[in-house]
Amino acid sequence: MDTVRNVVIVGSGCAGHTAALYTARANLTPLVLEGHEPGGQLSLTTLVENFPGFPEGIHGPELIANMRRQAERFGAEYKLAQVTAADLGSAPFTLRVGGESVRTRTLIIASGASARWLGLPSEQALIGHGVSSCATCDGFFFSGRKIVVIGGGDSAMEEALFLTRFATQVTIIHRREQFRASKIMLERAQKHQKIDFVTNAVVEDVYDVSKKEVTGLKLRDVRNGKSWDIAASAMFLGIGHIPNTKIFEGQLEMDQDGYLKTSSYVFTQVPGVYACGDVQDRRYRQAITAAGSGCMAALEVEKYLEQVGL
Repeated sequence: MDTVRNVVIVGSGCAGHTAALYTARANLTPLVLEGHEPGGQLSLTTLVENFPGFPEGIHGPELIANMRRQAERFGAEYKLAQVTAADLGSAPFTLRVGGESVRTRTLIIASGASARWLGLPSEQALIGHGVSSCATCDGFFFSGRKIVVIGGGDSAMEEALFLTRFATQVTIIHRREQFRASKIMLERAQKHQKIDFVTNAVVEDVYDVSKKEVTGLKLRDVRNGKSWDIAASAMFLGIGHIPNTKIFEGQLEMDQDGYLKTSSYVFTQVPGVYACGDVQDRRYRQAITAAGSGCMAALEVEKYLEQVGL
């Protein structure tokens, strides 16, 4: 392809859609490459009650669809495709998309981070129906109920401590005896009266797919193989996220877990390349913060293109 785009946006979650809206309104005709998870993690969420402007809440897929329609209204172009390779050595940058190359003067990386899951069929079927990877997003819906958190690191402890605001009891299930969590986070969880622990156990099944809600879990002791059931109304995964940054390895700075490093909010070390949303935010991971950083990246693209003489 001989055409050089003004801006290409990789990813179609809250960050990507917001960047598309702002760059489209600036007449930059952005191309959004939707990626392997169109809509991002919000597309797996049922009711979103903490996004401003929706006092009664809104379903995640509906919010994502609204964002896309809004960006398309101003001329954003969407392509259901995944970037398989990138060359950021010099501008214009080149992205490999399927069997073709796309060249662009600027690049906004909003490819997000994928939650780590256990991989159980029942777990996957109940995502958004009692299975979640975001306590701050979904904890409120299980007020007054028993909740289970899976994991043994700081993420699991943080999720469990937050969920004590709503749950009658939080059970942390970990496959080992020892925890990876920092001493201070582990002690906070151990001292909390609402939190108990089940160690040396893994989840074999999540009940009840037929009811489209979580009613309990089947656990297995990794030492003797014995299985048993426990009651729960929700299961939260606290085993981390995987940033979708593999194609940028060796070209952009990342931390030890693969999250892109940015300065002044959205700047990578390559001029003209910006990162926003969960691909560089391992702390907040909220729809509203992702949207805000998508706005920042778009505004910086606009300034950069003015400076280079578009």
